[in-house]
Amino acid sequence: MSYDSRDYYRPTGFGGFSLFPHVIKKILIINVIVFFIQMIFDNLTFGGVPGWYVLNRYFALNPLAGIDQAGQPFNFQVWQLITYQFMHGGFSHIFFNLLMLWMFGMELENMWGSKKFLIFYLLSGIGAGLLHIFLSPLLSGGAAPTIGASGAVYGIMLAFAFFFPDRPIYLYFLLPIRAKYLIGFLIIIEFLSVGSPSIVAHLAHIGGAITALIFILLDRKYHFNIDGWWRNVKRKIDSQSSSKNHFRNSDNTFRKPRMFGSTKPKVEEAEFFDLSDKSRTDDDYVTQEEIDRILDKISQSGYQNLTEREKKILFEASKRN
Repeated sequence: MSYDSRDYYRPTGFGGFSLFPHVIKKILIINVIVFFIQMIFDNLTFGGVPGWYVLNRYFALNPLAGIDQAGQPFNFQVWQLITYQFMHGGFSHIFFNLLMLWMFGMELENMWGSKKFLIFYLLSGIGAGLLHIFLSPLLSGGAAPTIGASGAVYGIMLAFAFFFPDRPIYLYFLLPIRAKYLIGFLIIIEFLSVGSPSIVAHLAHIGGAITALIFILLDRKYHFNIDGWWRNVKRKIDSQSSSKNHFRNSDNTFRKPRMFGSTKPKVEEAEFFDLSDKSRTDDDYVTQEEIDRILDKISQSGYQNLTEREKKILFEASKRN
């Protein structure tokens, strides 16, 4: 598959958005590294135990109950809800998962920012894993460790169809299909495939899509502002740390010498709190509500319908993420 690039953000220098955003780039790198580790462990043994079995037992998503192929009880651990998302069963498995992640996730990270996108991605994978381990014993009957990023990728695909429903995706590079139709069809196929004999975790795909839908609906209602929340947390931590340092400095026993009589202010503080800067205009101060309004406009009518001022605001906001 490929998708039409006529109205998506260009790399830096053509609208300010990156072709390989920060989090997606890191996820791609981590997945490739883990895949090479799996290949190495395939050729190792530990006291007669195959290396792949060790990885699957501790890092793949194990069922809650049952016996594995070595006759041991499955070893479910909470961290496996994260680690299983970075393991794959072969080259085609990892290639298509990472391709879909990049194709559909690039614009989402550019739109949401890195922190919010990362939380969304991991939560989609966690939701996929939870639905799979709780319902698969009831609907499919089989029990085996689960690996792969496809549950989280289905969450990414649903979000893309939600925000860019009319974006054409070229099936086999030839046939253009709107995102909402193609991705909707793929999700319906997953529902119809539940319970069929297969090594594909259809319930995980469905769980990723459902988790993504819940996240998007809650976000539209409550407007999750991850960066604002994190800045507030950091501000509280910094203020508490400053209070402790002030208390310690009130006692000569704990006072540390200052170099050159003062401490150099942080650039970030100077940028946001220097009220004496008369060169700033009212247009430089943009509220989160204004950014949300612009993002809603993109989801409804596309980036090409933004005004020059709205494009500038979105570009400046993307540099702060």
